[in-house]
Amino acid sequence: MTATLSRSVEDYLKVIYQITERSDSGGTTEIAERLDLTPASVTGMVKKLAESGLLEHVPYKGVRLTDQGRVAALAVMRRHRILEAYLITKLGYDWSNVHQEAERLEHAVSDELVERMAFALGQPKYDPHGAPIPTPEGEIERTAYVPLAECEVGATVHVRLVGDDDAERLRYLKSIGLVPMTEVTVMDKQPFGGPITLRLAGKETKDRVIGTELAESLWVEKR
Repeated sequence: MTATLSRSVEDYLKVIYQITERSDSGGTTEIAERLDLTPASVTGMVKKLAESGLLEHVPYKGVRLTDQGRVAALAVMRRHRILEAYLITKLGYDWSNVHQEAERLEHAVSDELVERMAFALGQPKYDPHGAPIPTPEGEIERTAYVPLAECEVGATVHVRLVGDDDAERLRYLKSIGLVPMTEVTVMDKQPFGGPITLRLAGKETKDRVIGTELAESLWVEKR
């Protein structure tokens, strides 16, 4: 079914899935912001997607994907994340710019090619930024990660997932060693959104100090 969907529809489904992954529904305004579109155009497309059985309206809250829409969204996400892993592992792309390349390719590659890539990679479970890769059957690992900014002083955690939508931020995180599977301990947190001091396991250099906004883009798993 996913092969018959337009690029625009796939983009909508993926964004709605991402918005509603940690909440019950998503609003038109947030969808418009994510897709850089006007709320009016989003309202029109949302109506069409609802008529197609891909999403449903939640009274006074917004929209959420139907089972059919969720499967279609996860298929797009699988293509995207396998592409990222392949481009980095096999073609030498840097993790800071691979997201944009995968965005362009995810609508063009066939499912057969994606599965050949997955086989060549050894069926990876996570993409280079730590996001779980959906299975071909449309299942995805449910994670219990929390933003690093919410961790208390003294907590030792593992970085598991980083936001992949900002190349400059990714380059910076890599330069200071804050990549998936890195163990860090929160040494200090200044109040009112002040800087956070982190100690990276196995690093002989000085502690890392990052801002709260950056810490919000790092999702961690408590040890």
